[in-house]
Amino acid sequence: MLNQIREKRAFICDMDGVIYHGKRLLDGAAAFVDWLKRENKEYLFLTNSSERSPRQLSEKLAVMGIEIGREHFITSALATATFLDSQKPGARVYTIGEFGLDEALSDVGCVLTDDKPDYVILGETADYTHEKITKGIRAVLAGAKLIGTNPDICGPGDGGVVPACKALISPIELSTGKQAYFIGKPNPLIMRAALKKLDCHRSDAVIIGDRMDTDIIAGIESEIQTVLVLSGITTREDVEQFPYRPNLILDGVGQIAE
Repeated sequence: MLNQIREKRAFICDMDGVIYHGKRLLDGAAAFVDWLKRENKEYLFLTNSSERSPRQLSEKLAVMGIEIGREHFITSALATATFLDSQKPGARVYTIGEFGLDEALSDVGCVLTDDKPDYVILGETADYTHEKITKGIRAVLAGAKLIGTNPDICGPGDGGVVPACKALISPIELSTGKQAYFIGKPNPLIMRAALKKLDCHRSDAVIIGDRMDTDIIAGIESEIQTVLVLSGITTREDVEQFPYRPNLILDGVGQIAE
């Protein structure tokens, strides 16, 4: 199976837990990226995080010693912006998130405001306050639609697990009785966007990730072969708790390049 994976033309790779943990590059990640370039593979780093823009992600990896152009990144913030642009061009949006989310929405013409927004959009952020959540609750009660950039409950951080979008948005859901619509993996929207950006058929691609509940199920539901790496959230024991399995389990992405 490993040889079959190596023969794929296009690679869709998660980042947190696959390439790095916080500010720490994972073992074998640099060798894997070198292999992608050397073998002339099409590749895209797809992250459910909405915090950073492609430029910021490129700069982050450059500091770690990996040079990747911004065209090789797609984020849940970009997918969210594309979705809103297709639903309501020029929408008024109130965001609880970071620069990557605001930039993506502004780039498609959304108006960032807390005055009678059409949508409340929440992504990962360290600047999470009672005031912002209260504004979000009141906007949703006034009729704004609730969007989450991704359905991750938690993710890996420098010192361990940190809360992610679905955990952060739950106070708004509970206070309003409204369920958020989540854009990132495993939503097929972001997978179709990735395949379109790669100009690749699903049969020629593979997705590599560290989460069964987002990365692997996203691949299965999109009919893309899947590789689970054990360098992030999911352990080998965790796999047995799910009714589906990845095509291949590896300790880390470096094994693909060996």
